[in-house]
Amino acid sequence: MIALIQRVKQASVSVNNQIIGEINQGLLVLLGVEQGDNEQKALRLSEKVLGYRIFSDNDGKMNLNVQQINGKLLVVSQFTLAADTQKGMRPSFTKGASPDMANELYQFFVKQCQQHIETQTGQFAADMQVSLINDGPVTFWLQV
Repeated sequence: MIALIQRVKQASVSVNNQIIGEINQGLLVLLGVEQGDNEQKALRLSEKVLGYRIFSDNDGKMNLNVQQINGKLLVVSQFTLAADTQKGMRPSFTKGASPDMANELYQFFVKQCQQHIETQTGQFAADMQVSLINDGPVTFWLQV
């Protein structure tokens, strides 16, 4: 399971020109689900996302997590994170979980996060437009 996290000043996701999720300061989480992922991995990844210390403290050091700064999450499913790009000029998605399993684990991940912090979402399997102001920029790839 993969989370590409971006520290943002604001972010939003739209479907059919309608904003369906929007946050100010916090994390934009692009979530990819691979074959073999399960609820245990989703739980571990949610803990890692919520606890990852990438916000500045009073000394300007990355010592605070999103919860400590009273930030929010915007979680967007992104199956392309599971792509195999090792061969050729076209990505392969054979490593990705089936849509049913991916949606189930995406929803589980979101529910875990919602228990701790305000969490907005995109729409699973929709054609989404994501806007953000990346703060830093600060972007990390987390995988469990």
